[in-house]
Amino acid sequence: MSFASLAFFLFLPLVFCVHWLASNRKWQNGVLLAAAYVFYGWWDWRFCFLMMASSLIDYFAGLWIDVETDQGRRKKIMVVALSGNLLILGFFKYFKFFVESFIESCGNLGIHLPAWSWQIVLPVGVSFYTFQSMSYTIDVYLGRCRASRSVFDYLTFVSFFPQLLAGPIERATALLPQFQHIRVFSSGAASEGCRFIIWGLAKKMLVADPLAEIANIAYGFSARSSAAQLFLGSICFAFQIYCDFSAYSDIAVGTARLFGIQLMRNFAYPYFSQSITEFWRRWHISLSTWFRDYIYIPLGGNRVSSAKQYRNLLIVALVSGLWHGAAWHFIVWGALHGIYLVTERALMRKDNPASRRLLSIVDTESLVPDLASVLCMLRTFTLACIGWVFFRAQTVGDGLNIVWRITTAMFHARFYADVLQLVQSWSPALAALGALILIEWWNRKSWNPFAIAHKPFLLRWAAYTMVCWYLLLFGTHQTEEFIYFQF
Repeated sequence: MSFASLAFFLFLPLVFCVHWLASNRKWQNGVLLAAAYVFYGWWDWRFCFLMMASSLIDYFAGLWIDVETDQGRRKKIMVVALSGNLLILGFFKYFKFFVESFIESCGNLGIHLPAWSWQIVLPVGVSFYTFQSMSYTIDVYLGRCRASRSVFDYLTFVSFFPQLLAGPIERATALLPQFQHIRVFSSGAASEGCRFIIWGLAKKMLVADPLAEIANIAYGFSARSSAAQLFLGSICFAFQIYCDFSAYSDIAVGTARLFGIQLMRNFAYPYFSQSITEFWRRWHISLSTWFRDYIYIPLGGNRVSSAKQYRNLLIVALVSGLWHGAAWHFIVWGALHGIYLVTERALMRKDNPASRRLLSIVDTESLVPDLASVLCMLRTFTLACIGWVFFRAQTVGDGLNIVWRITTAMFHARFYADVLQLVQSWSPALAALGALILIEWWNRKSWNPFAIAHKPFLLRWAAYTMVCWYLLLFGTHQTEEFIYFQF
């Protein structure tokens, strides 16, 4: 069930009313748990059993770890539980990729094996709820939280429907305690939640989906597309994936607040970053901090030598690429970001004056940034866009060809005339994008640019009404599926 569907806007008020009619915590959690499995089963009910199995592995592992006193046994239980989760994730998401890669490698060596013919359906959201469930087991093992004695509290934590399909990936230490106490309705929290939902829908329906059309035309037949189309399509995809994914996160946060639940922030205006290091502190924050806490730091983090820090950064970046998809172009995307991060880390030596610029945050006080900040933001955005080319392309070869064609075309005046002509033909979508950038820059101190509760009553409601009418009149009625559902 998509957030941008009519079914969801019939489903949400029903769950909201029944939840707040519940007289105690157990009934509230029961409503949310039942709603989560209806919400997830709307896509394919059979995979509800897979989610339940993945959840129960960690639930029972957490109980066992919590009562076990022998450290060696505790570690073995954790390893077995993590292995079970990774086997589930590996089979559905990566098995076909590795088998096909093996068959292709054998073919290159002259060993011809039968082609892979199985069709394995990737369960939507499996990467998100598996990581959330695994972090619970690790946190119980490390003593960061106690194992939940209530299976219903725990299952509600793993399957909480607003963030089930595409995050944010929450930690048990932050989210699980919220299901262990009765929740009291707050009109202020509900109002704030509605503002998050409206802003998320605006980003999705007024910006992300129109930009998707431009990117799809350019990348759908990339061999036939002109360099100008590929250039504009690449920029549009960069903003499409940001607006699409951050819109999902905003709607998830807003929906959660309707039920008295606080979710973490997942995006903090990443394209205002002045370095790739800062970009990853602002982009998909729940995943980047997950990798930091459960991979980078256990590998030694910043406590090891510079060479090992570079190794750790590359490992995390490659794992991030593989997490996004079982394909070589995702791995190349991750490797590129690993190279960016290692290069910046090398420049960030304390004796290097450039380190201050690479670590700085865009000035939040002045309306107009200084030239150095603008150049740093443009550099970071350019590097990110090069990575997005490989993320969006169907193969590594396609990605390389697109980058090469755009780069060589930039030396010809005709390229810029073609880009200008395309900008004029797509002016409504690009005007919406320009308006979004200005609004986000103006309100970059706030988590939600639509948080205008401090404004006069008439101005607030004029803004709310205008955005709602824009959604009804100009929003895409056939919405694109959220991009991160495929991961």
